[in-house]
Amino acid sequence: MADATPSPTNPTGKKPMSNLTQRILYGVLGAVALLFSIWYSAWTFAMFFGLVQMRMLWEFYRMMRKAGYKPAALLGGGLSVVMFAAIHAMVGTQYYTEKTMSPIASAFYAVGIGALALKVSVILAILLPVILILREMFAWPRKNKELAPFANVGVALLGLLYVSLPMSLLNVLAFSDKGYDYRRIFGLLLLVWCSDIGAYAAGKTFGKHKLAPSISPGKTWEGAIGGFLLTLGMGWALGFLLPEMPLPTRLVAATVVAIFGPLGDLAESMLKRSVDVKDSGRIMPGHGGLLDRFDAFLFVVPVLVVVQLLFG
Repeated sequence: MADATPSPTNPTGKKPMSNLTQRILYGVLGAVALLFSIWYSAWTFAMFFGLVQMRMLWEFYRMMRKAGYKPAALLGGGLSVVMFAAIHAMVGTQYYTEKTMSPIASAFYAVGIGALALKVSVILAILLPVILILREMFAWPRKNKELAPFANVGVALLGLLYVSLPMSLLNVLAFSDKGYDYRRIFGLLLLVWCSDIGAYAAGKTFGKHKLAPSISPGKTWEGAIGGFLLTLGMGWALGFLLPEMPLPTRLVAATVVAIFGPLGDLAESMLKRSVDVKDSGRIMPGHGGLLDRFDAFLFVVPVLVVVQLLFG
């Protein structure tokens, strides 16, 4: 007869949840929260991704601390929220003025919150290096004098440029001439997911030639091609979700995701290898950190925004 006595590490005697079960459970919960926040309103979209990008930045700074740097994490996190809110206000002014059901919110945006947000953003961008250098001056000398103060400043700035700016630019993609359109973000998610799924399936089935063995040994050229083709197929299928978007536009967006999504993933893999960590964080059991989940966005979103600005 098996001994049912609980072990010291498992006092309840219950069988611990498997890694696969954790991945499925938390993956479903995360997907529901993600999709609901995007679909429900511009406000919930902004709140969700504003918090997501701040957490991603914290994970980046955490890895940099492991490498020996001392970035201004609290200051960077606060500025990341200001950056996200400012860009959201700038691109959403007309939408909130014309569409909101709240008279208070409508009046708030009608007084020129977008222009104010632009001024605040420019002022912060100009003064940010000065603020970060002053912080290092007040902290000097540190206990470990090998830490270069200007390297800390550079890491703090890099986090804002590498993580927070791309995630904040999601606001540009979320708003069209007609206002906030959740379908555009849904479409982006579908393209990114197809890139990942196609690469995984093709890599597992046909993968032989390593794509970047020194950075991510599991990725193959066959997987990259599979991800590219499935993403293009989704670009065509997005016509059912966004019928007003021309096919060439959808295929260009799909091509950008298929090329720059895997590059964003490789960049984050290189970052993790450089500091010798497996996952960027532990906020989602079985999934790692948010930086692991949204790493493709960090390359895809800026390129899509540039394409949109150049070609409409």
